[in-house]
Amino acid sequence: MTEKANHNLQVTADGRLKHLLTLNGLGKDFISHLLDRAETYLRQTGTLPARDYGLQGRTVANLFFEPSTRTRASFELAAKRMSADVLNLDVKTSSRTKGESLLDTIYTLQAMQVDVFVVRDAGAGIPEFIVNNIQPHVSVLNAGEAAVSHPTQGLLDMLTIRQHKGRLDNLKVTIIGDIGHSRVASSLYHGLSTMGENEIRFVAPPGMEPDMSLHPDATLYDNADEAVSGADVLVALRIQRERIDDPSGIPSEAEYMERYGLNSERVALAASDAIVMHPGPMNRGTEITAEVADGPQSVITQQVTNGLAVRMAVLSAVMEAAR
Repeated sequence: MTEKANHNLQVTADGRLKHLLTLNGLGKDFISHLLDRAETYLRQTGTLPARDYGLQGRTVANLFFEPSTRTRASFELAAKRMSADVLNLDVKTSSRTKGESLLDTIYTLQAMQVDVFVVRDAGAGIPEFIVNNIQPHVSVLNAGEAAVSHPTQGLLDMLTIRQHKGRLDNLKVTIIGDIGHSRVASSLYHGLSTMGENEIRFVAPPGMEPDMSLHPDATLYDNADEAVSGADVLVALRIQRERIDDPSGIPSEAEYMERYGLNSERVALAASDAIVMHPGPMNRGTEITAEVADGPQSVITQQVTNGLAVRMAVLSAVMEAAR
């Protein structure tokens, strides 16, 4: 889709969020508003979590046709804390394993008066396909689309960066790892490109590089140390083994750590106040050491906390549009 088509499909005529499929095409003010809304759902550690009755009487169906822990759990908690009825469906219990088409599954659940579909699927274009085949009052939220997009992850990453840096522009952001197969890297790229002038640096092993024609504002580095040098934000990614057809080219754990892993020596090359991020799940000792993951510059746990707040904000926004 073009950026204009993205915006028209996702946003109502009066400027409200109807579906969230991608950050590509959403404006700076729109994204800022979603992040501001997410901030309202944050509470101090040890206190009771935020609750909201905005989804009371509504039904949210989490359709996860790929494995997930963090995203699925946070969408489920987000919906429950907003008083929704929640249905969880994964590939092991789905009738798709019996030959039922995706649309038949959607139509069956729609007939049960589901209001929001939260969808993760290995196929590119599935969230948009669902949007084009559902009733007008139903919303679709992309919880991970192939290697294409993961918009709520992009939002929670940006919220985390904003909390620590006070801004989302004029930053040096290094994304390191299997970028070519990463929907996380794609969404963060689109979000940061929208928010202002940022220096986005990619570094990836051979065979895991992104299509740079899809990321014209980023720079691809060959050397991890050079990419990390002076960076304000470091984002480590895991190897997406499930998306790699020929695993023979994957470096060994020791080789990967030496050339691309975030250890204390490599992190020391970044800005002194640089933050370290990882979308999870982490492979400690491969893309990041325990010392860095649990160290003072790590904000990985805060990313998880922010993920719940972001997903509450997105659910709130689409229900506001429905009303």
